[in-house]
Amino acid sequence: MSKKALFVLTSRSHYDDGSQTGLWLEEASVPYEVLTEAGIDVDLVSIEGGSVPIDDNSTQNDELNKYASFVEKIKDVPSIQDIKVEDYDAIYLPGGHGTVFDFGHNQALASLIADFKDQNKFISSVCHGPSAFVGAKDNSGNFLVNGVTLTSFTDEEERAMGLEEKVPFLTQTELEKQGAKFITKDNFVSHVEEDGLFITGQNPQSSEALGEALRDALQK
Repeated sequence: MSKKALFVLTSRSHYDDGSQTGLWLEEASVPYEVLTEAGIDVDLVSIEGGSVPIDDNSTQNDELNKYASFVEKIKDVPSIQDIKVEDYDAIYLPGGHGTVFDFGHNQALASLIADFKDQNKFISSVCHGPSAFVGAKDNSGNFLVNGVTLTSFTDEEERAMGLEEKVPFLTQTELEKQGAKFITKDNFVSHVEEDGLFITGQNPQSSEALGEALRDALQK
């Protein structure tokens, strides 16, 4: 029986100041290709359902054409509301700055991830996707990432982008407050951490390596 992964995507299309954001396309499309080419089934959902907004900054090098089939798939997706964890072997949370607004402190999403952890299923994420862990507790009431070695878009990378004042929190800082063993590498180079059920990547440049790590974990 083939393995199956759930991709949860952002529904948020703008910063609080009204400027545009959304999903960072490569972070979802590249792992999707890696997994599906390996025969792993993938379901796509978003926080609210409907059309998934794509960050314009992630489409400056013809990505809309390069990943056209994936872009078509995310024009209308279900919401996370009716997900059955039993149907999946892994959850994957790609980033984009939209996620810091609708992943962080999201109780419905946190409960979903906690159930994946309870059932010993892989929890994978890249870049700003780990903002889903911010405020999230497991089913025992402990912070989900307490004691977990992981990475995400770093505070230094956020400052290098000049966006530290536009986000509601710095993901690295918040995860460290919750007891995560946070590992940083150089800005904007591929970096993946694996710790038990958790597979995390630092930035968009980590998308392919993250997809490969999740694929390999599912194929063991």
